[in-house]
Amino acid sequence: MRLAVVSPFVDRRHGTERALAELLERLVREEHCEIHLYAQRVEGVSFELSATAGKARIAWHKVPSISGPYLLQFLSWLFSNWVCRTWDRWVHGARYDLVLSPGINCLDADVIIVHALFHRLQELARAEKLPSAAPGILRRLHRRCYYALLSAFERRIYSDPKVSLAAVSPRIAELLSKYFRRQDVRVIPNGVDTAQFSPAARLARRGQARSLRHFREDDFILLLVGNDWGNKGLPSILEALPKLLDLPAKLLIVGSDAFAPSREMAARLRVLDRCIWEPARADILDAYAAADVYVSPSREDSFGMPVAEAMACGLPAITSVFAGVSALLHDGADSFILRNPYDVELLARLLRMLCEQADLRTRLAQAAAKTALEWTWDRNAADVWEFLKEVNAKKDSA
Repeated sequence: MRLAVVSPFVDRRHGTERALAELLERLVREEHCEIHLYAQRVEGVSFELSATAGKARIAWHKVPSISGPYLLQFLSWLFSNWVCRTWDRWVHGARYDLVLSPGINCLDADVIIVHALFHRLQELARAEKLPSAAPGILRRLHRRCYYALLSAFERRIYSDPKVSLAAVSPRIAELLSKYFRRQDVRVIPNGVDTAQFSPAARLARRGQARSLRHFREDDFILLLVGNDWGNKGLPSILEALPKLLDLPAKLLIVGSDAFAPSREMAARLRVLDRCIWEPARADILDAYAAADVYVSPSREDSFGMPVAEAMACGLPAITSVFAGVSALLHDGADSFILRNPYDVELLARLLRMLCEQADLRTRLAQAAAKTALEWTWDRNAADVWEFLKEVNAKKDSA
């Protein structure tokens, strides 16, 4: 099968892009697909890339990019990848069985794997109070405009029954039904690399990872990984920290979001000295190795891959019902799942229990690692492949 895959970038530092990299590797290796990847940047993909389609199973067609606000970048990306694909079709005679996109990346996709719903993120942004003058006000206003634009494209594309949709969690499938009346969505959960993320791998690097950050042996390290810290639940974690001042609790935050707003909040709550911010990195195992518990009381998260990876590493995890991965978990057995991500009192009590009760941490950690063994990228890729074959057969018969 010849696939055109459209994604701004592919790497292993971000959830959607990591999932795409894992999928493409397996479609090439196991199903012998010929993949033409239209992207601005590609990093950390293990199979060989070639700019010449005839000399490799995958060809990277580099799409030009521009700098500037997200709104401008997105509109430029839509136009540029369309131009590149149109040029290849008219000039080079390129023909593809299907156009595959992880999200809204083009207007002519046959199959979209939905990793996030900006319609829902727009609702959350509207609920956020914006003071008339405050640091970061322009950034938040820009984010709202960006979400509004993506929501408009979602309404146009996701409502079209000719576009086949797969969702990375039952929650995303429910939201697609709610917003766009799509009852035909295939649920294909993300996976986790349990060879890379395992209790043994985490423990082998624990000493070095903690020493690098100057953590003491008795420090109790909470970890949050993500790129939209507000929706990942960082405000609730920061509000819980003052209730744990008698404990050696510290918070490690890893991701690509703006540092200033959360640093200001931490300073206001007088817990700034207990927080460490780090940029996103490809070697995320180092962060899991430094931690004692993973905490993400998500306000909205399509799946929550860091939760899955942390659990695979044998870390106790706290998340919420608004994270897609929660549908695969068992509250109180392999994790703690908050029904209300704004319940700071309950969050603080759970963190205190995990800090003070070593046997509870051990029980949850062992159960978490066992649960994570059920989530494999091989299963994910096999399910996506079956879905692609079905869509292609329907397209051929149309």
